[in-house]
Amino acid sequence: MQTLKLPAIYMRGGTSKGVFIKFEDLPTNARTPGSALDAMLLRIIGSPDPYGKQIDGMGGATSSTSKCVILSKSTRADHDVDYLFGQISIDKPFVDWSGNCGNLTTAVGPFAIANGLIDKARIPHNGKMTIRIWQANISKTIIAHVPIVNGEVQELGDFEMDGVTFPAAEVQLEFMDPAAEDPDGGGALFPTGNLIDELDVPGVGTLKATMTTAGIPTIFVNALEVGCTGTELQDAINSDPTKLAMFEKIRAAGALKMGLIKHADEAQKRQHTPKIAFVAPASTYIASSGKPVNASDIDLCVRALSMGKLHHAMMGTASVAIAVTACIPGTLVNAAAGGGARKEARFGHPSGATLVGAEAALVDGEWQVKKAVMSRSARVLMEGWVRASVDGEQALNAPTSARGVKFV
Repeated sequence: MQTLKLPAIYMRGGTSKGVFIKFEDLPTNARTPGSALDAMLLRIIGSPDPYGKQIDGMGGATSSTSKCVILSKSTRADHDVDYLFGQISIDKPFVDWSGNCGNLTTAVGPFAIANGLIDKARIPHNGKMTIRIWQANISKTIIAHVPIVNGEVQELGDFEMDGVTFPAAEVQLEFMDPAAEDPDGGGALFPTGNLIDELDVPGVGTLKATMTTAGIPTIFVNALEVGCTGTELQDAINSDPTKLAMFEKIRAAGALKMGLIKHADEAQKRQHTPKIAFVAPASTYIASSGKPVNASDIDLCVRALSMGKLHHAMMGTASVAIAVTACIPGTLVNAAAGGGARKEARFGHPSGATLVGAEAALVDGEWQVKKAVMSRSARVLMEGWVRASVDGEQALNAPTSARGVKFV
């Protein structure tokens, strides 16, 4: 075993935080998919940890803080940066590459600007810098609008978001064409072809479900059908193993119905996607911070699980799924929001409320989504080197240059 010393930056993006690494700084054998890369990231984060604390690593023992990002100059002429995201399991030796992190996407543009992935001649002295991001996990374009002051990324500001304690500068994100591609060449916004399905869940029963790929594959069910109100905070769900087991059964059944897996048991090896969420009409409740969330200030209530636990706020990619389905009449999410056409949705979550917009249109009898839009903030928490004990092969020095992410 040897100690790997790897240049890295620890950043917050939205309501998540993770370790950001430049592709060119990866050890040579960690530049292709496989055990070397996964083992290195697991050790950096401190997984697998049977204690569930990630004490011996950079992880924070929650799905929101057990993440790694790999970035490089884009290999695509019409993009600026290639972005690869890894969701690290806390208690299992497992890195899930199946989806994106919408919250950490917020930090991609600022990282790219500050760390030489963007030509300095393009950076304005003041104003906003538009960064075109290629999200390599899902092969989608995301456009970030990053505020610049005196030629540097602006981090301080008065933009506030529920789930983050301190205000910061606003970063606007546009998730372009956020639905997954249909292998037959069509759209796959609703992979079953239905706005609402009857989902048969072994051991649970038959539930109404809206299943979408917008942002990230997500299964929406009605809160009342699963014995919830839609106003729950984390402990109400995460302290109830029966409820958690029920949601995992629903998630597995939905993944099977969406064609993401071929057998329900495979869901255990695909923890990051799909997400499972439950919706309810707007209701007044007290957020985890103690702040009241008034029914008159939101359109609906949504709670979502990530990596088997109720999320403390809302995943950025799930926020895209919520906005898109809320704007399409006939879905469970739209019904919970009161029905009718809309272009945005403000939803209540455990930490407060979030506003997300979407451009959806019915084209030749099929719903299509041009983009979803939301705002987040990002900040550098620490920069320098991250250390991890790895075998000798993984401790090899990386060459001084690279040509982009090639393993997706």
